[in-house]
Amino acid sequence: MATGEAEAPSSSSSEVNKIVRDKYRSFLGDEDNTNTVWRHGVPPTYDSVNLLFEQGRTKEWPKGSLEEIVQNAVKSWEMELSHKIRLQDFKSINPEKFKLFVNGREGLNGEETLRVGSYNALMKNSLPKESQYYKAEEETFESSHEVFRSALPRGFAWEVVHVYSGPPLIAFKFRHWGLFEGPYKQHAPTGEMIQFYGIATLKVDDTLKVEEVEVYYDPAELIAGFLKGEVISESGGTDEGSEAKLECPFSKLNVK
Repeated sequence: MATGEAEAPSSSSSEVNKIVRDKYRSFLGDEDNTNTVWRHGVPPTYDSVNLLFEQGRTKEWPKGSLEEIVQNAVKSWEMELSHKIRLQDFKSINPEKFKLFVNGREGLNGEETLRVGSYNALMKNSLPKESQYYKAEEETFESSHEVFRSALPRGFAWEVVHVYSGPPLIAFKFRHWGLFEGPYKQHAPTGEMIQFYGIATLKVDDTLKVEEVEVYYDPAELIAGFLKGEVISESGGTDEGSEAKLECPFSKLNVK
C-alpha cells in the first residue's frame, strides 16, 4: 500500500490555514484546515510525486470509474496517515472499527497504525535481527519516513493496476514505485527504479469509510532493489568492489 508518497512540506507555518488542493487526494482542499492538526504544522504538497505518478503509471483510469475512486481513496488515506497526528481528524476511515493487516500478521488498530507509521507497519517481519535490512522495531514514525524519503527523493508513487470487486469489500492489485536516487542506509543510490506489486482489500461502510485494510506483498521486491547499491564507507565514499551481492533475506521471509 501507499507507504509515504508525499514530499517534505514546503509551506511556512503562516500558511497553515491555506487551502491546498490536490487532484488525487480528498480532504486537502475540501476541508476546513483550521480544525486539522498537521504533523508538520501545514498541509503537505504532492507536486513532485504527482509528476512521477503521471510519468510512470501503467494505467490511466477514466474519471469517475471504480478504479479511479479506489486509487484516489487509498492516496487520501495514505495522506492522512502520514500527515495527520490525531485520529479524530481522519475522514477516510471509521476510527472505531479500523484495522490494518499485513501479510497475515495480527491487525493494528487506528491508533497503533498512526503511532508506528505505514513503513513500519508494512516492513515488520520475523527474520533474525542480523538478517534484517530494515529493522521496523528500531525505527520511529519519523525515522522510517526519512529513510525512504532520502532514498526516493522524488517520492514513492502508487497506482491501482486492477480492481476485482466493488464495495463493501473492495479487492485490488496495486503497484508502488520510485527512483533510487538517494542513499538507503549504507547503500549508495543506483538511479534505478524500485518497485513492487501487491494485493489488497478494503472493507468499507455505507459511507465508503474504511473499516479494514488487508495487504499482501513480497518485501523482497522492495528491499532487493536497495541492496544493489554499493556499500558506502565511513569516509562517505563507496567501498570499491563492494556492491551488494548477497541473497536478499526477505526471499525466505516468514511473514506471519
